[in-house]
Amino acid sequence: MSKDKASKDTEPEKKGGKLKLMLSALLLLGAGGGGTYAAIAAGVIGVQGAGEEDNNPKLVLKGDADPYQFGEVKKDKAPIVYGVGGGKYRTAYYDFSDGFTSNLKGGISLVQVTLAASTHYDGRVLMWLEEHETALRSRILAELAATDEADLTSVNGKEELQKRLTAALNEVLEEREGFGGVNNVYFRSFIVQ
Repeated sequence: MSKDKASKDTEPEKKGGKLKLMLSALLLLGAGGGGTYAAIAAGVIGVQGAGEEDNNPKLVLKGDADPYQFGEVKKDKAPIVYGVGGGKYRTAYYDFSDGFTSNLKGGISLVQVTLAASTHYDGRVLMWLEEHETALRSRILAELAATDEADLTSVNGKEELQKRLTAALNEVLEEREGFGGVNNVYFRSFIVQ
């Protein structure tokens, strides 16, 4: 009888233990699922913007067609043959329509420059440079006016000005279009007097 009594005593404990284990597992699964749902809903995890398309300009590989061709396509012009060296993305240039003349900071000197901007992105960046040229020109003139004459006497000083101008152009484009895309600014002419 002691065997029967002992087996009856342990049997309900086993059922209760299994039931507690199942309830605990179910509770943990529910909490995990709820937490996962909350994290996805809050945008902490998951695919953000799965239904949205990325409308930012894309990098264009050398030899690939630009989906947003900018400017006039000349039919008589031979196609560009890219070399195997350098970067893998093509470089497109935008020439600002007029030169820039500005007083320099801390003196009576003037700087006169003509500029071009480059991009590895599709033609939308070039379109935006043209569309917002007035705002870009204003920002370029402000950067030139904030430059000391002494900074422009060395190659390093001119390179620093290029970096500042590139950052300024990208800032203006980001404010107006949500994307910069200018890789560099080049001096086509440069005179300090």
